[in-house]
Amino acid sequence: MSSMSSLPSKRLSLSRYNSTSAVDVSQIEAAMHMASLDTMRGYSKLHFPLVKQSPNRYLKGYDVLREPSINKGTSFSPEERVQHHITGLVPHVLETLELQCMRAMRVISTRGSSIDKYMYLQTLKAQNSDLFYRLLMDHGKELMPLVYTPTIGDVCIQYSTLYTRPEALYISIKQRRSIRTILRNWPYPDPSITVVTDGSRILGLGDLGMNGVGIPIGKLALYVAAAGVHPDRTMPVVLDCGTNNEDNLRDPLYMGLRQKRVPRADADKFMAEFMEAVVDVYPDMLVQFEDFETEKAFDYLEKYRGRKCFNDDIQGTGAVVLAGYMGAVNLSCVPIQDQRIVFMGAGSAGVGVAKQVLEYYTRRGLSEQAAKDKFYLVDTSGLVTMDRPGNLATHKKYFARTDNNGHQFATLEEVIEYVKPTALIGLTATFGVFTESIVRALKVSVDAGGLGRRPILFPLSNPLTKAECTFQQAVTWTDGSVIFASGSPFAAFTTKAGPDSSITYYPNQGNNVYIFPGLGLGSILAKATRVTDEMIYASAAALAGSLNTKEIRRGLIYPEVERVREASVVVAREVMKAARREGVSKLSANLWEDWEEWGDVALDAWIKTQVYEPRFGQKACAMEPASLWKPS
Repeated sequence: MSSMSSLPSKRLSLSRYNSTSAVDVSQIEAAMHMASLDTMRGYSKLHFPLVKQSPNRYLKGYDVLREPSINKGTSFSPEERVQHHITGLVPHVLETLELQCMRAMRVISTRGSSIDKYMYLQTLKAQNSDLFYRLLMDHGKELMPLVYTPTIGDVCIQYSTLYTRPEALYISIKQRRSIRTILRNWPYPDPSITVVTDGSRILGLGDLGMNGVGIPIGKLALYVAAAGVHPDRTMPVVLDCGTNNEDNLRDPLYMGLRQKRVPRADADKFMAEFMEAVVDVYPDMLVQFEDFETEKAFDYLEKYRGRKCFNDDIQGTGAVVLAGYMGAVNLSCVPIQDQRIVFMGAGSAGVGVAKQVLEYYTRRGLSEQAAKDKFYLVDTSGLVTMDRPGNLATHKKYFARTDNNGHQFATLEEVIEYVKPTALIGLTATFGVFTESIVRALKVSVDAGGLGRRPILFPLSNPLTKAECTFQQAVTWTDGSVIFASGSPFAAFTTKAGPDSSITYYPNQGNNVYIFPGLGLGSILAKATRVTDEMIYASAAALAGSLNTKEIRRGLIYPEVERVREASVVVAREVMKAARREGVSKLSANLWEDWEEWGDVALDAWIKTQVYEPRFGQKACAMEPASLWKPS
């Protein structure tokens, strides 16, 4: 009996026994991890094969390792190492692209400043472009702000100091007779897209001259990462017409023309010669104008509208803000007929955005005049009116008010009080211009329309040091009711909602990266002869419709940046369809007939087969140029 009675207690003690209590589990895990790293384990250590290399007419040795478009580093296969005479020139290890990315991210984490991280990424791009773009695609949220805004602003200011290697075409006005020769000097054949600037208005930083070339370089990196345009099909260009930036002219390291900017007439002739040369040398290449000073931006867009070109500051910014505005109107609970919009900033971006948003209203049944009546533009002199003193710039006249009865409103505060807007959009490049009193006045004017209405506030200037207000300020000053979008990224903001609860607000970033990569990709794939207004509007509508359920429930008006590649496919598809409707697509009619039969699923699938996807061993794609492995 005693032995039987003791049995349950033994079982109880066994059930409580911890089989790992006397074992150092972390030591076992570490040993297993080390074993997984030893890829040579279990093989004979007495066999030392002879590497046999055959004569090679192709690129070989260090020529292979120094060409970023074909260099794989430690991911070259044994066969490739033999074929291209690089055995021993890289460490004797086979690594995946993922492992190389892990190493790169570890290096980035050790860099102290954003500029240092940018410089490391540029070095990586110059050594191994597949690795650079895989990194940028997989870690876009962390790295896109380093490759473009806000870091690129600081990079441009210091470009001549930071310069280590050529990354673009640098075309001086003193070389205007040699533009075609310079274009042909670009090392990769048949570029599909160029981003060109003259550096006269870089972000909110003003005239940076040749240093502004950092913008085309950064923009084209995003074309690759966000839309899959092949890196060898991109060409950054700066047109150096001099600079009026005294700091540059005094800097002994400045690499641009050390002279004042040439007169406007000379700059216009230089641009015309460049555009003519582009048509001659690369007739199918898409041209994106970037960061020209306001009057030139509008004039060049109008002059070359019949060419295959667009202006991202005017049309791209307008489309991305329009997409966000579409979502914001839906969330605001303010009917269309009650919407009134104040724009703080009446430069190229401000007027471009206003024109895009105006189309939103005309497409919903309002006359052009009725739609214009909803817009109030403000610049440094106050409300833009036809009868205010001084000369009014041509691009501002379209939205200039005529119903002010002779009254002039000199400050934004006065305009808010007069207009009682439902939306306030900032493109001033002036930090803090949306003060607490202005934002609270916006909320009061919206609240006066009825319960449940929400103000729309878009401080869109880049970089962060130029933002009209911060996300936390906007949330605090509107008691959490704001629908917010900014040009540069802000972090989510958590605040107490009670003694034992909190609420997290998520910002939206109205970044042009949601538009221009997909717009460019769609134009290229459609073989569009020009970029039409319908294609621009289609890009905005596509972006607005690309949100998923999670994003909608969070109250977002843009997709999360991790999904920018997915959004770009949607944008590219709708741009292509618009090009087809407009009669500007030269793509095979047979392809269009297939897509018209099978719809978006078939077209999306085709787009995905055309784009660049950096995977070692799977480099080929329809947009990739002729292989550089081939002999010349």
